[in-house]
Amino acid sequence: MTDLAGTIHFRGLVAFPFRPARVHPELRGTIRPPRRSARAGRGWAWETLGRPERAGSLKACLLGLAAVLLAAGPASAQPTLPSDPRSPGGAGSVGSPVRNELRPVPVPEPSEKALRYYHSGNWLWAVGQGWVLLVTGGLAFSGLSARLRTIAQRLAGNWFLTTGLYVILYLGIVFVINLPLAFYRGFVRQHAYDLSNQTLGKWFGDAVISLGVAMVVGFAFTWVPYLLMARSPRSWWLYTGILSIPFLFASMLVMPIWIDPLFNRFGPMKDQALERSILALAERAGITGSRVFEVEKSVDTKAINAYVTGVLGTKRIVLWDTLIAKLDEPELLFVMAHEMGHYVLGHVVRSILLGSIVILAGLFLVDRLGRRLIARFAQRLGFDRLSDIASVPLVLMLIQVSSLVLSPVVLAYSRYQEHEADRFALELTRTNHSGALSFVRMQAENLSNPRPGWFYKVFRSTHPSVGERIDFCNSYHPWASDQPAAVRQDPEAPLEPKPGG
Repeated sequence: MTDLAGTIHFRGLVAFPFRPARVHPELRGTIRPPRRSARAGRGWAWETLGRPERAGSLKACLLGLAAVLLAAGPASAQPTLPSDPRSPGGAGSVGSPVRNELRPVPVPEPSEKALRYYHSGNWLWAVGQGWVLLVTGGLAFSGLSARLRTIAQRLAGNWFLTTGLYVILYLGIVFVINLPLAFYRGFVRQHAYDLSNQTLGKWFGDAVISLGVAMVVGFAFTWVPYLLMARSPRSWWLYTGILSIPFLFASMLVMPIWIDPLFNRFGPMKDQALERSILALAERAGITGSRVFEVEKSVDTKAINAYVTGVLGTKRIVLWDTLIAKLDEPELLFVMAHEMGHYVLGHVVRSILLGSIVILAGLFLVDRLGRRLIARFAQRLGFDRLSDIASVPLVLMLIQVSSLVLSPVVLAYSRYQEHEADRFALELTRTNHSGALSFVRMQAENLSNPRPGWFYKVFRSTHPSVGERIDFCNSYHPWASDQPAAVRQDPEAPLEPKPGG
């Protein structure tokens, strides 16, 4: 799944029983046709903040396998803003003058608090990556994983139950080991920066639910790649990579209806007028038969977000209630247009296919490196073949290494896809000023750095920076000078959503 910013991180909303429709006549010839896309489940922009959420980027690809093999890692004043659009006289308030949508919006300077959040987030990210390697490597090379496998064998008896029991025991141990870091990252730090409304009970409850989901998924599916390892030790990575395609599709199909509601309450939108505006916008984008929902995220966070998740009949746009409360209607409709762009441009299916390719490449590296490490350290590891269930932490350690190697390419592609969704939103709404203001609001509410450094861009950023997105809103308006708005030039040719998008 994805969000504005953008794992299987495991999690209202605008639901589209999407069926194609012709684009509104006034938009024909103005919307850029789709190009290749990157991620499964697209997001609008908010996770560019580096705060972990239950929602997918590269690790929805490589750790999509980890959802099969189970999860290993733990897992000052605000900037000066334009007048509050919800206050009297604000840009979007009732009775205020019509907003000049071509008026540029300056990129606000980040606050001292935002910069502290950004720099400490980079360090915390690096610590998290190292922690995953330390925990998984320690469990493997200390022989603890092999001893855990032996305990599971004694208790279970047969191979299948041994595999499932090992998964449950392993996940329980890793949960306890990771708990201090997860508590600091997900609860203490978020409250310290005034970004969270979550109670300790809600945070811990969500953590236990996530553990339960991981145990069920791990018990149900971990045997598949390990059976392939045993039956085809040279080609298991190829077969597992191929099987990851239906697995990722199934994951995106069931998450919105069975997993997401475990964490938050979803329901129809309370603002019926806003719902009608979103439905009208969806019809102009070529999407009909839509239903609109929102999710109660204010119990967890003060941040704002929206993202696309699901496939086929469960496909939807997640719309946080915090987003509705803090953006005015033109700004919020720009956000919705961005999310609709992910559907119309066919991003979801392409993202799943890309995820499968990344999994395939990652598993190839796991196979080659894993067999070499086992050949050299078999006595210390306590197992002599990759198909031994005790190899789980070794496999997850190598998946982590693979994700670090592959992530720059995948993230670059993701940023390109998000840029195309921004372009789509501008061409659909032509509300450049409102779009830029929505990014300004995001920067303030989410403590974002509008001009992050190269490290963040290369290794962490799923979206263009806030500064780049505001700059694009300020500069991209070819219709204002009678220039073509897209490559598509035939004014009579309708634009239809790509199949499975």
